[in-house]
Amino acid sequence: MTEAPPPYDVIVIGGGVNGAGVARDAAGRGARVLLIEAGDLAQGTSSASTKLIHGGLRYLEHYEFALVREALKEREILWGIAPHIIWPLRFVLPHRPGLRPRWLLRLGLFLYDHIGGRKKLPATRSIDLRRHEAGAPLQPQYVHGLEYSDGWVDDARLVLLNARDAAGKGARIRTRMHAETMRVEEGHWVVEARDDRGRAYRFTGKSLVNAAGPAVLDLLARASAPPDHRMRLVRGSHIVVRRKFEHAYAYFFQLPDGRIFFAIPYERDFTLIGTTDQDHDGSLAEVRASDAEIAYLCEGASEYFRAPVTPADVVWTYSGVRPLIEDGSGRPEAATRGYRIDLDSDEGAPLLTIYGGKITSYRHVAETAVDALADHVPAITGRRWTAGAPLPGGDFPTDGAATIEAEYRRAHPFLPAATVDRIVKAYGTDARAWLGGAKDWDALGGEIAHGLSAAEVDWMMTREWARTTDDILWRRSKLGLLFSKEDVEKLAVLLEAKYPLPLPE
Repeated sequence: MTEAPPPYDVIVIGGGVNGAGVARDAAGRGARVLLIEAGDLAQGTSSASTKLIHGGLRYLEHYEFALVREALKEREILWGIAPHIIWPLRFVLPHRPGLRPRWLLRLGLFLYDHIGGRKKLPATRSIDLRRHEAGAPLQPQYVHGLEYSDGWVDDARLVLLNARDAAGKGARIRTRMHAETMRVEEGHWVVEARDDRGRAYRFTGKSLVNAAGPAVLDLLARASAPPDHRMRLVRGSHIVVRRKFEHAYAYFFQLPDGRIFFAIPYERDFTLIGTTDQDHDGSLAEVRASDAEIAYLCEGASEYFRAPVTPADVVWTYSGVRPLIEDGSGRPEAATRGYRIDLDSDEGAPLLTIYGGKITSYRHVAETAVDALADHVPAITGRRWTAGAPLPGGDFPTDGAATIEAEYRRAHPFLPAATVDRIVKAYGTDARAWLGGAKDWDALGGEIAHGLSAAEVDWMMTREWARTTDDILWRRSKLGLLFSKEDVEKLAVLLEAKYPLPLPE
C-alpha cells in the first residue's frame, strides 16, 4: 500500500465542477490539497449539462428568486474569468397561445434582467418572428416572441481548467482513483483508495470535502457519516441533430405539459436539444437517454420547427443525473436546483458535504465551502480571490477572442478556420504553448483527423489528465461528433504507442 507523506490540509473527493472549484479555491488560499476522482474529470453530471451559464428563467415560476439572483450574478463573473469557454448567447422565446401569457413572460424577463446585476449583456426585447431571422425555421403560427441574454459554456473544459489552476497552485489531482473507505484516526481523515490498476493507497488529511454529486449519499455511507438531507436523482437527457438553423440564436421552447427545453447552436454543424426531467433510480454507471425521452424531445422540437425532428435524425445523445435536494415536489422539474453546504466537525476532523447545486453557481459554492473550512483548517489563510482571477487561457478581455483568433490565423495559416475557432474556444491563450511556431501539420506531429494534431493530444495527455480516446473526443473536445471509426482507431494507435500506462503522476 502506498502512503502519502504528511497530511493534506484538504482532501476533495469528486472531480466534477464543485470538487474542482473547491480544490482551486483552497489551493489558492494556501492549503495543501488532494483531489480524488474515481473516473475522468467531468465524466459524470458536469459534462452532461445543457451547457448554459444562466440564472434559470423557469425557476422564477417556483419562486426561487434568491437562487436565480445568485446565478445571474455569477453569470458575468464567470464570463470575465473564462471568456474562451464561456460566451454570450441570445435566446428567442416564442410565445405559444394557450400557454403562459405574453405579459407573464415579459414580466419574468424584466425580473431576469434586473435582479442579478446585469452589466454587459444586452437586455430583453420583444420581437416579431415574421421579420426576425430566428423566426424563419419556425412554424408560421409563432408570430410574437422575446429575445433575451444568457451564456454558453463548455462544461467539461470548465472542470478541467479549474483542476489545472488548482494543480498550478500546488494541488495534487488523482483521477481513476476510487475512494473505498474514509474514517477519522487521531484527528485526521484517513482515505483508503484504489486506482484502476488495482494498486492500494492510503491518504491522510486534516479535512474532507464530499463533492461526489449524485453519489453524495453513497460517499457519506462509506465515511460512516449520517446524511443531513435526502436526495432526489433526476436524469436530464439531450439529443444532438444536424444543424436545424443557420443563425446564431438559441431557442427557449415551452410545451403544453408545463415543461421547457432549449434548442442551441452546437459545435458549428449541429443543434443541441434538451433537457428532460426524469427520476433516475438506476445505476450511476449507466446513464442513458431512454427511447421515450428521445421521442419526447423530437416531438417537442417538431411542434416548433418547420422541418420535423425524428429519432432517425439524432446523431448523439447524452444524459446526466442531477443530485437535487428532496423538497417534496411532485414533479421532477419542480424540484429545487438549490444547494446546501453542511460542515460536521464533531470528531475534530471537519467533513464538509455539498448537496445539490448547478454549474453556474459552482464558483460561489466553492468559495462558500472554503470559507467554512477556513475556520477549522489553519492553512487556509488567504482572502477570497477566484472572482477576479482568470482560468488558464482566459487572460484576455471578454471581447478579445477575435484578436486571439486573428493571431492564430496569421501565425498558423495552414489551420482551417473551423479548427482555429475550436482551438480558441477550448484553450484561449494557452494554445500558444503547444502550437509554438508551427507552419505546417508536421510541426505539430501530424494531423490525426478533423484538425486534431499529435501536439494537441500530447497537451491533453500531459496537462489535462486525458487517458483514453473518449477522454479526448468527448470531454476535452467534442470531436467525437466528427470522427469516423477509422479516425478513432488511428487515435487509439497513437495513444497506445506514445503513452503506455501508467502515465507519470
